[in-house]
Amino acid sequence: MYKNIIFDLGGVVVNFTPKDFLMDRFMNKKAEDIVYTLTFGSKEWEDLDRGVISRGTANRIMLENAARCGRTFEVQTVIDEWESILQTNQRTLKTMCKLKLAGYRLYYLSNIASDTFEEISRRDFFPLFDGGIVSCDVHVCKPDPQIYTLLMQKYHLAYDESIFIDDNKQNAQAAYNLGITGILYKNHKSFERALRLCKVELPDSRNIRDLIRAKKREQEESQRAAQQQQQQ
Repeated sequence: MYKNIIFDLGGVVVNFTPKDFLMDRFMNKKAEDIVYTLTFGSKEWEDLDRGVISRGTANRIMLENAARCGRTFEVQTVIDEWESILQTNQRTLKTMCKLKLAGYRLYYLSNIASDTFEEISRRDFFPLFDGGIVSCDVHVCKPDPQIYTLLMQKYHLAYDESIFIDDNKQNAQAAYNLGITGILYKNHKSFERALRLCKVELPDSRNIRDLIRAKKREQEESQRAAQQQQQQ
């Protein structure tokens, strides 16, 4: 029986569609491919996710590389505007609330830069998570098996009691190879169908906002208690 539902952040909980972003801005396939390679698909972007480079340094290197191929304007546009795509996926949020109401424990496992994670972790839905691991903290990225193992060990999760959802096929497959049920996120409809096939309960969600507020209060109370202990 499943007890733990593990979510990728970008592309599942928060929208992350870089190729759509580039298409909307440039409407030129050749330019889009070049700019993707210089930004979202670059070594610098991966290093940001791995937590081994600062945002300022990554942006500087990406702009230097862009200048060499005459794409400075396009890369600067990405640097200035890409965060606009990071909108909370409200349909995923609704499903998370249903899962929480049903008693499942929710975790995150994400390849993400530290500044981006810091912003997302301040959003109202974040207290729904019981914990998680991000690549920038452990300097390992999916689909490396090590990052999955770190999550499972940190929270003492049983592999056969856990489901992992990711919009990247390699990442979902890596979880499956370790004995975790992997679900490839394509769209919300197929996601909920996959959960039902796993016999995961999805109850009525009329009390979603109340649940989010309650979890936020719990988190705030826990933080206040921790601060009081430190002061004593």
